[in-house]
Amino acid sequence: MQRLNDYLKKEFGEKVYKIALNGGFTCPNRDGTKGYRGCIFCSKGGSGEFAEDPSLSITEQIERGKKRVAGKYKGSSYIAYFQAFTGTYAPTDRLRELYSEAIAHPDIVCMSVATRPDCLPEEVLDLLDKMNEIKPVWVELGLQTIHEQTASYIRRGYELTEYDRAVRELKRRGIQVITHVILGLPGETKRDMLDTVSYVVKSGANGIKLQLLHILKGTDLADEYLAGKVKVMEMDEYIEILKECLAIIPDDVVIHRMTGDGDKRILLAPEWSADKKRVINAIGKTL
Repeated sequence: MQRLNDYLKKEFGEKVYKIALNGGFTCPNRDGTKGYRGCIFCSKGGSGEFAEDPSLSITEQIERGKKRVAGKYKGSSYIAYFQAFTGTYAPTDRLRELYSEAIAHPDIVCMSVATRPDCLPEEVLDLLDKMNEIKPVWVELGLQTIHEQTASYIRRGYELTEYDRAVRELKRRGIQVITHVILGLPGETKRDMLDTVSYVVKSGANGIKLQLLHILKGTDLADEYLAGKVKVMEMDEYIEILKECLAIIPDDVVIHRMTGDGDKRILLAPEWSADKKRVINAIGKTL
């Protein structure tokens, strides 16, 4: 099992800290192109609750992020992580400005962009390719599940073939791919989750993020949960499923996340996930 911290130390010679940035993006699932309400689980912040203030320049966001972690991180290497909403969903010229400013920062050793597979047109792929020639670029794809029934329920808004195309085109350009998977989506069995993980590691992805399903206030999923239509996993149940997922991930696929933590200000369930230290200790003990 290859964990992210070990991989980063090997690649960059020290522990590397990720700074979550906000490029002021939106999403085709919110601007009316494919929908207005986003994915059923997605918060109003577009999963960017921990990202910096989008009114600041990228350089200002990076410096602010460095100050936030100065008390616990003494290194000098950072990843510029475009986390909020869809990080490739903007005119190419605007993307070039944002990416170039991030990569030009002397303390940034890598850029990571969270996006949707259906938001990677040829010109954006070519731009990412050019950025990757300057410093390493990762693209994080929000797949969540391979099962079409679940994908329709969560309003993902694209077919699995879009994911396959995105991975193929990114890999062709030498860009690392990290795939997001949510464990515990409504209606999915353990077999369903394992099949998604198996598909991801066979797809050519360089890394995987395993994310516990969080119910966040203000989302349509929260309404479903409060109406008694959705159940969440208990910690021991999640860890057992996680253990089986990890067992089928080969050593050449980097594990970027094993649980994730929702913003406590808007976390509705599962409540146990709010105690991050306890969860991490329990996962470590089990594994």
